Amino acid sequence: LPAMSQSIPFMARPAALDGTLAGDVGFDPLGFAKSESDLMNFREAEVKHARLAMLAAAGWPVSELLDKKIASAFGMSPILDNTDRVPSLLNGGLGKISPLYWVGTIGLAAAIDIIGTMRSKNASDDYLPGDFGL
Repeated sequence: LPAMSQSIPFMARPAALDGTLAGDVGFDPLGFAKSESDLMNFREAEVKHARLAMLAAAGWPVSELLDKKIASAFGMSPILDNTDRVPSLLNGGLGKISPLYWVGTIGLAAAIDIIGTMRSKNASDDYLPGDFGL
């Protein structure tokens, strides 16, 4: 490996970035990853945040497209506003969503996070960040 970072050529390559991870070009200008353990924790968080962002990016437009169809299939009233927008902090209308939904959603997310964290802490040497073994 080169002694200098590929991403910032005038800086030395951080010690924890040894080129074993996909996309590793030595980018850690603030030196957050002091050890391989730190690097794996940050990588795990990066994968989790990326997955959540992908779900949100897909879920928002899909919910606007399918809300009325799903609501009518279950005999419920749609939660979209008059302009067919999903309830949100920006659009308003979050009061239409049951608090039980939020409790269930946060509980499910917490359970998935706990399972992933426990799996990463008890993992073997071949564990990759974000790998749930499915």
